[in-house]
Amino acid sequence: MSHNTLVKRQFGHRARLALSPAGMLKTDDQAHAARTMWNLLHAWWQMMPKEKRTLANADAAIRQAREDIDFLAVLPAQAAQAVLKTYFQAWKNCWEGRADAPNFKGRFRTVMSVDIPQGRDLNITRVHRRWGMANIPKVGRVRFRWTKDLPVGKRAGAENRITGARLIKDALGWHIAFRVQTLQVKPDPHQGPDVGIDVGVTVPIALSDGETYEHDAWLTGKEKAKLLHLEQRAAQRKQHRKPGERTSRRLHRTYDQIAGLRAKAKRRALDWQHQTTTVIARTYGTVVVEALSITNMVKSAKGTVEEPGKNVAQKSGLNRSISGEAWGRTVTMLAYKTARFGGTLNKVPAPNTSRRCSACGFITPGSRESQAVFVCRNPDCGRSGNADHNAARNVLHLYRMGLALVPAAGRAVVRRAKRVKPAAAR
Repeated sequence: MSHNTLVKRQFGHRARLALSPAGMLKTDDQAHAARTMWNLLHAWWQMMPKEKRTLANADAAIRQAREDIDFLAVLPAQAAQAVLKTYFQAWKNCWEGRADAPNFKGRFRTVMSVDIPQGRDLNITRVHRRWGMANIPKVGRVRFRWTKDLPVGKRAGAENRITGARLIKDALGWHIAFRVQTLQVKPDPHQGPDVGIDVGVTVPIALSDGETYEHDAWLTGKEKAKLLHLEQRAAQRKQHRKPGERTSRRLHRTYDQIAGLRAKAKRRALDWQHQTTTVIARTYGTVVVEALSITNMVKSAKGTVEEPGKNVAQKSGLNRSISGEAWGRTVTMLAYKTARFGGTLNKVPAPNTSRRCSACGFITPGSRESQAVFVCRNPDCGRSGNADHNAARNVLHLYRMGLALVPAAGRAVVRRAKRVKPAAAR
């Protein structure tokens, strides 16, 4: 590591909150008020002429809304300003081709969250080894799990400090995600070897040097059986509910249990992905992956009434398996972790990497005999081996031949062509 070059870095740290029942109600009310504020802003945006869609006019509109609607008063003023900035940033991302146009946020399909823009408002203190305390505006002092040292007290300064936080609710309850700005040593270029990566369902990650990274099922047999039982119970209870009738508390409780099991599976998947990508980023200097269009890969095969699809059930199962592996999240983790260790991440075109022989370069029909076995049908070659490692070697070969796409530094971005107008005018 070079000791004469320091750079500012931003990272997040998430910890579980220990809210009281009253604190949970207050935080829920703030999250619903923040979602309502977003929806009011979106309605205002659609009604206003283009020349009046300015930040100053929007700020005046939300101030007036906070005076007219009592429910919005539970949301702190700075959190309301954060909703405004996030909404305008969403439109900016849309105009620059990084995301779709913002839309209304539904009550049940929206992640409940509240922003705390100023880090000084948190007043974080450490109680003991396992717990810390933070000040949540209009909620009070709340304990959180202390699982990572944070720059607070004497350790905090102009270069190392907490710049803000966000409260997020999931199936396990409320969490706080701190935004930490710190000064770190800029890493020297990684001197490790190059490696190609092939991702799959049966073998999640296969490397060009013969290494593989696999995992067990995210849920145990008992947990899978319990999840199936809960889903069947929810379907039965929903079947007996009359149209327009409110959801019963029993059904809500069943939904919460289902969400808890699914959250447990996601936590285990995230833990495995973090550990695996960290090992790869530390070991290799250049990591090469395929530029996969995952959205197209998981499209349904139902077809239409006139032209129904084939093998719909099998394709649905494959789509669930692909979504469960979260290949895009793996690439995102590799992008920032390779940069952190001084390496680079590159993408190469995906077509034919699984069908091409890595020894002779020929694409012959029937070479991939099964999911795991690749046998080259070229009479002058005849190479045989593991199909996933063969694909990973092809990925690395494309990079060495100079066929890499734009280096995937950070989040992969698909920009809209200049001739295509954005969904909404500026």
